[in-house]
Amino acid sequence: MPTFRPAHLALYTNFSAFGGTERSLLNLAKALAERGHRVDLVLCREADANLDQVPSTLDAVAPSSGPRRRGRLSVPGMDATGLAPLLRPVVLPPRPNRTMAYLPDLVHYLRREKPTALLSAKTHPNLTALWAKRLSGVSTRFVVSERSHLSGDLLSRRQRKRRSRVVSPSPLLRRVYPWADAIVAVSHGVADGLAEFADIPRERITTIYSPIVTPDLHAGARAPLDHPWFRPDAPPVVLGVGRLAPQKDFPTLLRAFARVRAQRPARLVILGEGKLRGELETLAATLGITADTAMPGFVENPYPYMARAAVFVLSSVREGLSRVLIEALACGCPVVSTDCPSGPAEILDGEQYGRLVPTGDDAALARALCATLEKAPPRERLIGRGRFFSVDRAVERYERLLLGTNVGPDSVVESQVSGFKIP
Repeated sequence: MPTFRPAHLALYTNFSAFGGTERSLLNLAKALAERGHRVDLVLCREADANLDQVPSTLDAVAPSSGPRRRGRLSVPGMDATGLAPLLRPVVLPPRPNRTMAYLPDLVHYLRREKPTALLSAKTHPNLTALWAKRLSGVSTRFVVSERSHLSGDLLSRRQRKRRSRVVSPSPLLRRVYPWADAIVAVSHGVADGLAEFADIPRERITTIYSPIVTPDLHAGARAPLDHPWFRPDAPPVVLGVGRLAPQKDFPTLLRAFARVRAQRPARLVILGEGKLRGELETLAATLGITADTAMPGFVENPYPYMARAAVFVLSSVREGLSRVLIEALACGCPVVSTDCPSGPAEILDGEQYGRLVPTGDDAALARALCATLEKAPPRERLIGRGRFFSVDRAVERYERLLLGTNVGPDSVVESQVSGFKIP
């Protein structure tokens, strides 16, 4: 393992809850701190954000926010021509740019602390970080990390309004992202989408898979699970995990499960909470599967469910790099996934580690579920695949990138047993 001199590193994003990005950054921050670096977690946080999971070994810095207008008015001083696209929110994914309110205080942080390098994550924090780079004038090395498939995300939004409209590259990202010293994507598909969406040369984007699998995950999977549906003599459980939101497309999973249930005994558990709960419960009743479907809401530790389910399903219409799909593999759970942009095919190395089906196709999903329930891959092989996305694998590449050393070429997803394919 290469030895680097300890450095002062900052990891920056917006924060409302411990979602996939926040958990990955926390894993990375802890691993970098264990290597001797001083690590600041610079978090644009919501008022009710819970930071209890940030360990004392890390410095959690919360920049102060002001009127969003104040942040925007800071931009013309160093990028006058960039102000026009900034004022056109249509060029960005459908999230309000709350992080602009933190721009002045982020500039003060950079001038005061002068970290060796700063890694930002997610589109709006990336833009705010790069404007802060220009305004602060510090020599800090800036690395931006994109977590979602931008071209697919924007296309789906615009298609709802006008399906014939062509999505053009974002002038804002095209202008600002090249200011970064390095650009990271969490999957090759995300990298391809960013290159297309922002018209950035593909060779400027490095793929580093998110640090997801930790020893804590395996310890969590061994925790007891007091649920009658997971007893050894109970029917097999199909498991879904995620926000009850359109992106996860749980209606397709419900319809697919209804097809499975018509053929054999089975039960469906969906862990997560969201605005579509009422619609999903109504659909389950319409399909006649309410008695065999449970939606217990958000669960802090989903790993015992993954370790004991007969099959895990990802039904999403788009993902960056699906954290829950990787976690299910690491728990030894057989998986079925939609072949959505952009992570599942990379995670499963084609269909080496699980079946892939088209998005929105409940008949195909039902067939894949039945086939997996009939014959699943070896558990040990799935756990081995999960190790590919461990913190240990990711931290060294991030460390090299942050400190400006050679990261090495992007590697394709490696097969651990060549020639194997799910039958």
